[in-house]
Amino acid sequence: MKNITKRKALTLLSVGIFIIAASQVFSHYLQLIDLTKGTFTGIGIGLLLTALGFGSFKNIRGYK
Repeated sequence: MKNITKRKALTLLSVGIFIIAASQVFSHYLQLIDLTKGTFTGIGIGLLLTALGFGSFKNIRGYK
């Protein structure tokens, strides 16, 4: 798979963190089943890993 641009990677990071946070807030105020909690958390983690794995963070990778 190709590398994605830094802007898209940062967008994926932001959306992933927002999904995880939103699922925690919703589960605090609403009664959600475990499948729903796990699905939202899994989607958020998947977006985070996709952004970190395929993002083009040249400054971070070149750091020694």
